[in-house]
Amino acid sequence: MKYFFIILTLCLLSLFSVQAQHKTEANSPKVGLVLSGGGAKGLAHIGALKVIDSLGVKIDYVAGTSMGAIIGGLYASGYTGNQLDSIFQILDFDKVINDDLPRVSKTSYERGNDDKYAVKLPFDRLKVKLPSALSKGYNVYSLLLESLIHVSQIHDFEKLPIPFFCIATDAETGEQVILDKGDLPQSILASGALPSVFQPVIIEDQVLIDGGVANNYPIDELRAKGMDVIIGVDVQDGLRNREELESAPDVLIQINNFRTINDMKLKAEKTDIYVKPDIIGFNVVSFSEGNQIIANGKVAAMKELSRLSALTRKESNDLISEVKPKPIDSIKVNHVHLKGNNKYTRAYVLGKLRLKDNEKVSYKDLKKGMNRLEATNNFDAIKYEFIKVEGEEGYDINTIVTETEQSLFLKLGIHYDELYKSAALVNVTKKRLFFKNDVASLDFILGDNVRYNFEYLVDRGFYWSIGVKSRYNQFDRNINPLLLIDDPVLLNAGGVSKIDVKLKDFTNQFYLQTLFLRDFALSMGVEHKNLEIDTETISRDNSNTNLSFESTNFLSLFGELKLDTYSNMYFPKRGVYFNGDLHIYFLSSSQGDDFKNFSIAKANMGYAFSVTDKLAFNLQTGGGFKIGDTSTQALDFALGGYGSNFINNFIPFLGYDFVSLTGNSFVKASAVADYEVFKKHHITLEGNWSNIADNIFETGEWFTLPDYRGYALGYGLETFLGPVQIKYSYSPEQKNSTWFFNVGFWF
Repeated sequence: MKYFFIILTLCLLSLFSVQAQHKTEANSPKVGLVLSGGGAKGLAHIGALKVIDSLGVKIDYVAGTSMGAIIGGLYASGYTGNQLDSIFQILDFDKVINDDLPRVSKTSYERGNDDKYAVKLPFDRLKVKLPSALSKGYNVYSLLLESLIHVSQIHDFEKLPIPFFCIATDAETGEQVILDKGDLPQSILASGALPSVFQPVIIEDQVLIDGGVANNYPIDELRAKGMDVIIGVDVQDGLRNREELESAPDVLIQINNFRTINDMKLKAEKTDIYVKPDIIGFNVVSFSEGNQIIANGKVAAMKELSRLSALTRKESNDLISEVKPKPIDSIKVNHVHLKGNNKYTRAYVLGKLRLKDNEKVSYKDLKKGMNRLEATNNFDAIKYEFIKVEGEEGYDINTIVTETEQSLFLKLGIHYDELYKSAALVNVTKKRLFFKNDVASLDFILGDNVRYNFEYLVDRGFYWSIGVKSRYNQFDRNINPLLLIDDPVLLNAGGVSKIDVKLKDFTNQFYLQTLFLRDFALSMGVEHKNLEIDTETISRDNSNTNLSFESTNFLSLFGELKLDTYSNMYFPKRGVYFNGDLHIYFLSSSQGDDFKNFSIAKANMGYAFSVTDKLAFNLQTGGGFKIGDTSTQALDFALGGYGSNFINNFIPFLGYDFVSLTGNSFVKASAVADYEVFKKHHITLEGNWSNIADNIFETGEWFTLPDYRGYALGYGLETFLGPVQIKYSYSPEQKNSTWFFNVGFWF
């Protein structure tokens, strides 16, 4: 009986406690949080959230617009203010906003395109079509997709750890659209699609742009959700005075702000706890000053400390959410579903994603695949859905693509260097010329040395791709006649120490290409080469005919294995590089039946790594040799000069002028220290060492101390035209210095 009364008492006390708790919760005011748009100024929201979290304030609903939607959506999904601070601290906003994809995301063909064109424009019916925005918003979407994968199964935003909605604007009607259901990353992206910066987002057949156009501070809509107390963080600009209206953009921004500022006069009064960070001097792209903006947000929230402290605190069970953000190491892919691909085959898309059914992949590799698909520029939009199938460990991945209708592009570039001199590049690229996943590209290069380059590729993803290349290249250079002439009588008759040599190279290839071990590009095919080398400096038999050193058609079989993960072609901070090439020459027009087969093999490999954010090193080594007949010297190795994309077997070598050292075999090593003193400004210190002569692998000279050395101190600047570089180089053997200067991408 005694124990019965004790148990009864405990039950009654527990019942009263539960009823009291329910009564307290019923009487507790519902607290809503509204975050305005403002671009980079919206980083102040993070500072305010850090204060709110430190006080343990219970937020019952979050609403946001534009940057307020991005930060508010992440916060509603379970991230804390401190976690958001950590995320935004490591972001490179220039790359995020400009959709700058890692270079390794692109195929060898796409990488070559990006490394030589300064301007790329859609082109249709003899008219240039300007893009709808600077960015498609892919990098923002990719970041949101990864950060919100833990709530990917939640399509009703009221069921998030904190209920949430955001505002977008219907671009066709100008009306606001409340996004509270559907795909969370895509909804947030639509809310932040700032016109002219990000392209519109299509959701349920509505063309949506930045919500700030219609409603930059959705307090009324949040109040309608039953909120009793609303905390508002406002990062919108105020009106500028006449002294501050210094330019046309300033006036346009002022005009755009008239409506929102007038709206805020009313909305600020409706806000129970109004937090107004100091954002004077900052603008929508002031991401480089993010730390100060976040700090200003914290300072502004601290001014409301007493009022925030009076709000309802989170209970212990509120602090532990069932849905928690957590880093993703790997993901089990059960099935890959593809929708929206009409022009591009499933094999092509999956070849870029490199995903297969029933495969476990790291999220890092999954993201690389998504980047590869985006890097093709064949899709206006790509959407991914991670579908959790009940009873299965991993996810089904729905890939929904919107194919671009644009297939013709005009691309331009300029360049100057000491070998090819000045050049202007005009390119026409046509996608889907004959097949769904083919691309044809024609470079026409005008300047001191007229050239062209044509490439056609049918990209079949995992399967063998088919390609055709055709190239005409020419240049002339003063060189030592001993490198080409072994006739003493002719040399004495000429009486010159330098001769001006003209080289013309016309090369055509048909090849097959596939992926090898996922990252290597393996190519093999047949090549025709017409090579002409002559000079006007001297002539035979005192005639007016140019002296010809070579005028031959060659046929060969070739194979190439290439890996390129350099972060940047010209100033790599990380990555590896390998390029191995073998040509087997089986026919020569100049020798006819007397021709004897020969082969030329060469390889180059490199490794780039960073010691600090500023200092990077690039170590390279390479070599080559000829097998078989040695009578044909026109295709031997020639070292000297500086640059990239050299044809045939010309190898850059600092300290020596172009085509200074020749032989049928060589080894070379080089090291570059690159210090980025300011963003995109590089100071480089370089050294290269080489042995080159005939048959050095037979004589053992390849493994001796270097016969030739060169060192250089340089300055480089990254521009939209390409690198601008100047190098002072010195050779200890020659006791002579050489300057190298180039502007623009190499082509």
